Amino acid sequence: MVLAVILILIVVGSLVFHFLNPWTLTELASQWGSMDTMLHVSFLITGVVFVAVTLFMAVAIIRYRHRGGQRARFQPDNRRLEWWLIGATTVGIVALLAPGLVVYSDFTRVPPNAMEIEVFGEQWRYSYRYPGADGVLGYADIRHIGAGNPLGLDPDDDAALDDVVIHGGDLRLPVDRPVRMVMRSKDVLHGFFVPQFRAKMDMVPGMVTHFWFTPTRTGRFEVLCTQHCGTGHYNMRGHVEVMEQREFDAWLREQETFGRSLAATANGERPDDPVELGRRLADGEGCMACHSVDGSRRVGPTWLNLYGSEVTLTDGSTVSADESYLRRSIEDPRAQVTAGYSPVMPAYSFDEDEMDALLAYIRSLSEDAGEE
Repeated sequence: MVLAVILILIVVGSLVFHFLNPWTLTELASQWGSMDTMLHVSFLITGVVFVAVTLFMAVAIIRYRHRGGQRARFQPDNRRLEWWLIGATTVGIVALLAPGLVVYSDFTRVPPNAMEIEVFGEQWRYSYRYPGADGVLGYADIRHIGAGNPLGLDPDDDAALDDVVIHGGDLRLPVDRPVRMVMRSKDVLHGFFVPQFRAKMDMVPGMVTHFWFTPTRTGRFEVLCTQHCGTGHYNMRGHVEVMEQREFDAWLREQETFGRSLAATANGERPDDPVELGRRLADGEGCMACHSVDGSRRVGPTWLNLYGSEVTLTDGSTVSADESYLRRSIEDPRAQVTAGYSPVMPAYSFDEDEMDALLAYIRSLSEDAGEE
């Protein structure tokens, strides 16, 4: 009897919690209202089954509890009951699966007027690529990845030369326009999920996946990685900024194309300011995926006020974060690991000018902070 009472209390408590809990779905910001409908249908069906099965167990415990002088009757089968159970189970499974199959079909059937944007995942950040004036994304392959070409665009493909690459920045989208998201991964399995869009897709190494959605309201929304992609998974986040079409067009026109970037590199064009060059190198080489410049904690130590500070190592010793220490930490990062951080940073090799520029940028973050 005690067990029956506990089961009944579980059902009552679950129903009360479901209807009175303060948590709700985030406000929808895309056309995928069918995702919410599918979720509510699933909750309804599984909820009804949960209540029915749990209350049946409680009733069975009460009704068929042990009584002195009574013996159970053995019934090897009951065809009528079996057919009822098969029918009810079949209806329940179909009701659970059918809405999902319909929605998934819509999820991958892209409208012909959709704008195509590529999402590139790597440990531990997202980068994006927009088509240029031709409206077509050029060919890309990881074999082309290198300095100045972090997404691996083919420099011999004319369609790639006018593409715009946003390496490690925010994704910007126009409102009320369908968008086809093409997804690649550089290293491991990643996920791309924007809760307000109800849109999620895995990024699989060696494959190109896709889905589509239409942003229906302007605003700034967070991007989350939904796969455990390594030590810095918790830090693999980004933002989507949805804006009016005219604002988006104006922003896109201001961005440097891949062809222009190639030409600047070929001509040896570099910023005269070493701090600016260092900032570009840090962004282009993926440093900002693990190190912050505002004091926030990420996979690696923050660069804010790092230069000249005392750093505690994993062996308990301390070292001054001078130029020699920073050089060694970049070229041989496992030699002196900062306490509280994992030795996951790969070794980097820069020429002397690039190394000086990168150190100048790190040093500037401490000098500027000191002046303020």
